[in-house]
Amino acid sequence: MELWYFILIPLFLAGSILAFVAYGIAHRLESLLKSFPLNDLAFRLHQLEQKLTELQKIVNASAPSSPSTSPSPAPPSPTATSPQVPPPLWPAPEAVRPPSAPARRETSVPPLQPRPNLPPQPSHVDLEALIGGRWFNRIGIIALLFAVSYFLKLAFDNNWIGPAGRVTIGVLLGALMLPWSQWLLSRGYSYFAEGIAGLGEATLFVSVWAGCQYYTLFSRGVGFAALVFVTIVMAALALWRDSSRIAFLSLLGGLLTPALVSSGKNEQLILFSYLFCLGAAALFIIWRKNWQLLLPLSFVGTQLYFWQWYDAFYTRAGFLERTLIFATLFYLLFAILPIARALRRLDLRAIDLFLAFSDALAYGVSLYVLLWPVDRWPLTLIFLVLAAAHLLVASLLPESPAHAAAWPRLLYTFLAVSFLTFAIPIRLEHNAITLAFAIEGAALVWIGFRALGVLLRPVGYLLLGITAFRLLEQPPPAGTFLFNERFGSYLLLVACFGFSLWSARDSSSSQQSPRRTEMAFLAIAANFFALIALSLEFWDYFGRVSSASDHAFAQHLALSILWTCYAGFLLLLGIQRHSPLLRWQALILLGIVVAKVFFFDLSFLARVYRILSFFILGSVLLAVSFFYQRKLARNRPGP
Repeated sequence: MELWYFILIPLFLAGSILAFVAYGIAHRLESLLKSFPLNDLAFRLHQLEQKLTELQKIVNASAPSSPSTSPSPAPPSPTATSPQVPPPLWPAPEAVRPPSAPARRETSVPPLQPRPNLPPQPSHVDLEALIGGRWFNRIGIIALLFAVSYFLKLAFDNNWIGPAGRVTIGVLLGALMLPWSQWLLSRGYSYFAEGIAGLGEATLFVSVWAGCQYYTLFSRGVGFAALVFVTIVMAALALWRDSSRIAFLSLLGGLLTPALVSSGKNEQLILFSYLFCLGAAALFIIWRKNWQLLLPLSFVGTQLYFWQWYDAFYTRAGFLERTLIFATLFYLLFAILPIARALRRLDLRAIDLFLAFSDALAYGVSLYVLLWPVDRWPLTLIFLVLAAAHLLVASLLPESPAHAAAWPRLLYTFLAVSFLTFAIPIRLEHNAITLAFAIEGAALVWIGFRALGVLLRPVGYLLLGITAFRLLEQPPPAGTFLFNERFGSYLLLVACFGFSLWSARDSSSSQQSPRRTEMAFLAIAANFFALIALSLEFWDYFGRVSSASDHAFAQHLALSILWTCYAGFLLLLGIQRHSPLLRWQALILLGIVVAKVFFFDLSFLARVYRILSFFILGSVLLAVSFFYQRKLARNRPGP
């Protein structure tokens, strides 16, 4: 029975191969016939018949006349009995039939007419050729592959072929598929040729893996070198054929190589060095060919190997410095391409922006995991350096009025601010984080009014808002009146708002409407938090110095007096500076005080506190009314 297998299977394979070769010969003959169409042949035969007709007429006209005939023979006519030229074998096509010309007696041969462009004639066997010539070809190849696979499985199951022979057959089949794919490509089967090339690579990878891991015919070092060689060959093939799909398969195989030959031991230096070289080669190809598919594959594969090794083998004692160096190299490797494209004024695609963001995020996370909480100072310094580097890149990027071109500067500015913001809570604690956010927000607003305004000022305002929210939600402890941590924190926040307001006024285009809106927001915020800080201090102070029975009355009276005095101060300042915004803030605050005095103080305060509250409020309101009456009198035109 086994003898029949050895006879029938080779015959089947030989027949399939001969059929495939016969198809190739037939395909070449068909292409040769198509290069000489019947229309072209008919046109040439028609021209030849015309020449013969002209020559016959010239011969008849120049022949000597007999004595029995008239001296001037008549020209030949279609009805004459002169020798007739046989009709053409088939009529000339209407599109190419030349006009008939009169008989000429010149002896010169008429020139050939130019060959017209004949329209392609529809074929009635296109579907038949498609099915029989293409579909059956692909199905036949797949069937042949199945036959070979089943034969090899049968041989392996019956142990006809040993481990060395199996690996050798796999390597030979994989190696032969590469020139076969080139042959298919030369025949115009581009997609099918790329599939065969990928199948050849997969066959080689599986064969080498089986040789070094499953059968242990050779060492893992030999297997690693063999897989690297296959990866290089596939990369060269991709560049030669200009095929991004083959390049993707080559990079995928290169990323699978460490997993296929892994020994399960800690080999960090070899693994990370190989990944760095593979990533550098991939980025070189991406830069040369602009193949975007390779970019996310290389980055994701590198990160997967990095974190898988970290989870399995990392210990701080023996691998901190080396791991930190490789993490930095990986970050720089994938950060180069987007920066280079942006500096060369090339459009950054979505994949470039995603890579820049993901690379910075992965590096930041790796730094935090490696250095926190033992090395807080080095981690803070590295984050500050990264913030400065990203801000430098954002400032070097070319400005463009196009909306899409602003995204790179926005991204790198966002990354710079993010690293700077994360550096603060890493080193500081509790209320110091809040104060650092306030200072950073004011600094970003100041820089934003001079450069990268659209990018930095919103981030600065956000940090100031975070600071204000943290102070309102979790105020620091208070102690001595006006000399405590809480009042100092509020005072710093008010100073940051005031510094931002000064930055807005000091800018050259302060009369723009958006800039005036920002100035109004900053002025209102500064006054609001200054009033909040003073109110808290007065409330706590009069709560401590008053007796237990009337401390609530004293506190409310203190608030009414404080708000009235603060409103009067804002009004005077607004009149002096000719600022409607300050005057309106004073009027709104006075309205709040009036509502408080009439609806709260009148009902709940004791008589003495009630009298003081109404007396102070009435005096201030009369003063305000006097100032406004005098202002109206000055502005009223004279008689």
